[in-house]
Amino acid sequence: MANVIDITGLPPERVVFSPSPLAELGAALHALSEPGHHPGLHGWVTATNAALKTDLADRLCEADFLWRSSRADILLPARPGATLTAELDELDRIDDERFVAAAFEITCSPSYTSPTPSPLVDAGERTRVREMAAARGPRQAAFTDRMLTDPDGLRVWLRRLFEDCEEAFFGDIWRRVGIQLAADARHKTELLRHKGLAETLSATSRALSLESAQDGSGATRILVDKLARGRTTAFARPEDPGVTFLPTSFGWPHLLFGHAPGWRPVLQYPVADRELPAPATLELVQQRLEALGHPMRMQLCRTLSRGPHTTGELAHAFGITSPEVSRHIATLKKAGLIQTRRRGRYVLHQLDLQVVARLGSDFLEGVLR
Repeated sequence: MANVIDITGLPPERVVFSPSPLAELGAALHALSEPGHHPGLHGWVTATNAALKTDLADRLCEADFLWRSSRADILLPARPGATLTAELDELDRIDDERFVAAAFEITCSPSYTSPTPSPLVDAGERTRVREMAAARGPRQAAFTDRMLTDPDGLRVWLRRLFEDCEEAFFGDIWRRVGIQLAADARHKTELLRHKGLAETLSATSRALSLESAQDGSGATRILVDKLARGRTTAFARPEDPGVTFLPTSFGWPHLLFGHAPGWRPVLQYPVADRELPAPATLELVQQRLEALGHPMRMQLCRTLSRGPHTTGELAHAFGITSPEVSRHIATLKKAGLIQTRRRGRYVLHQLDLQVVARLGSDFLEGVLR
């Protein structure tokens, strides 16, 4: 299974490797909100969360679905800036409709690969994002309503949130890791210049590869090995063709692929891997592998690894009925792979990442990539 970026005819200089402060802040915020995805960062997560002032922690909770389950496209800049301020200035130049539509390009969006109307102008999309936010909790629902009713005010609020994160903890982080990420980007750029794209992709991630057509058409594609499916072209944004690669020190095991229509393709890749604990006993592994024998359950695990979802959301995302989803969830839950909790009238399911980590690092990396 692979995502595809068609780069046929793209000049090599349009493949860009560059660090991004905003993308790294998004990766750090994701690690703070979902530490189970990042076992190697538990110490940093604990210390940082403990040091956050109550007001900042509360505001991060309000907006966390922009980076918790997946990553909103506004947090993956195709043209990285030298500083967080420069990248936030660039975000300010995006009109409200495009900004809000990109902000809600997050989990459970079955139409991600096709143009989606902005919830500011489309009633159906507005209903969808409100329902999605309501399932996450009252703070997230309030945040969504504010963005839909006062996008200008909410954008100012969100920028201030990111600036306060920089002052509270991210500024120190960026001074430490920014040098490392810039060095990695320079290394990949030199590798691209001297060894070519195929070798550069292999050095960037084992999940990336280059495919050239054998029919003489000259077609060339970058393949991104992920459970989710996606297809785009390096010319998705004709006025700015190319592909952007963003290194991250917080991202493992995720390999993020932003490819919304009309946006330049962006991949955020981890600069280093970390070891995970050994798997469980053979008997337990066998029981859980049998539960994962159905391809739809693998797809559900990928979505549930990124955050809690309702049965209705999963049915809508995968185009199957709610009873079908319930049967798959029951099988996964019986194997101890799923946690379920109730929030008001919503029943939310989520993958137990500690169990998955014991099952094996290859499976964990596969569903979280």
